Amino acid sequence: MSLGDTVQGILDRGVADGDVVGAVARVISADGEICSAAAGTRGADSDVPMSDDTVCWIASMTKAITGTAAMQLVEQGQLSLDGPGAEVLPLLGELDVLTGFDDDGNPVTRPRNGDITLRHLLTHTAGMGYDIWSPELGQYEEVTGTPGVTECRKETLSIPLLFDPGDRWFYGTGIDCAGQMVEAVSGMSLGEYMSEHIFGPLGMTDTSFKISDDMRARISAMQARMEDGSLVEMPFEIPQEPEFEMGGGGLYSTVDDYCRFLAMMLNGGSLNGNEIVSPETHAQMVTNAMGDLRVTMLPTAIPPYSFDAEFFPGVEKSWGLTFQINEEPAPTGRPAGGLMWAGLANSYFWIDLQNQVAGCYISQQVPFADPRSYGLYEAIETATYNSL
Repeated sequence: MSLGDTVQGILDRGVADGDVVGAVARVISADGEICSAAAGTRGADSDVPMSDDTVCWIASMTKAITGTAAMQLVEQGQLSLDGPGAEVLPLLGELDVLTGFDDDGNPVTRPRNGDITLRHLLTHTAGMGYDIWSPELGQYEEVTGTPGVTECRKETLSIPLLFDPGDRWFYGTGIDCAGQMVEAVSGMSLGEYMSEHIFGPLGMTDTSFKISDDMRARISAMQARMEDGSLVEMPFEIPQEPEFEMGGGGLYSTVDDYCRFLAMMLNGGSLNGNEIVSPETHAQMVTNAMGDLRVTMLPTAIPPYSFDAEFFPGVEKSWGLTFQINEEPAPTGRPAGGLMWAGLANSYFWIDLQNQVAGCYISQQVPFADPRSYGLYEAIETATYNSL
């Protein structure tokens, strides 16, 4: 049986078993597509089939693209990886560390030790977090009336830190701030910058913060997993007139488009003669950029939006600029040095430079790290290595 038949079978079974309402997947090599598959529909209330041009919210799969934009500007000398980020984005000089709450429930903070750098932002070591995995930040938002990050309001970026920059790894809004740094030095909105310097050259015509009429005609609904295991449609959309374009998770895209980005990364920073980043910058991006610090499990603080989240528990993992790196072989067959990350609505990708293979799987449902949807992705990656 071909890999394409196997992947199609995985998705078909996933739909039949209620693991997903609909999903798409593609596996590529540096030379082009190896296989592509789609199954199910664009929503629990839809009879329109999922397809590789179905538009989906890719959430934190946005981060690798924002990181690429920032690294283009590092390459050009317009941004510094290790200089004080506040020189470009003054907000970064104003953030204190949250230490707790007083008897009246008001937040207590202390001054931050050290400067926040772009490297901290891109490696999730700046001290920033997300309320989904931090009860403290959830409590801070509640008592101060600060909106959650998906509302795309600038005041969210002023939430205090959980620890001093460089002390440890914790997943959060750092790459939203990196996106603001891209805007500050380029003089463009993040979406405009990406369109001109990444999407245009790569032919990613269906990737944007703003959903065009053409994209909306092909969009998938979001689903939520109920307590009985069923999936129902839920209203959800990233604000289309945001105060800031969310570099950490605001993009809509297709599996076809995202695989163009993955192909560029497989090819050392270029695709079809268009250099997005130099080979030297590419090498920086795919190498551990946070020293001895390691990625840790994210225990859920808001169960409707995420399960406890960690890929390959027990496997040592670092962070590049800006991908998770498995420092040891993964149980799927991916060798040490592989890159990956994911999006909140259960979309996942990996990049294996050693074997010159990459893959992307997209479904549209919460909670994140749903074992049933993630299991389909892991089965596809495993099947790919079994076929090599």
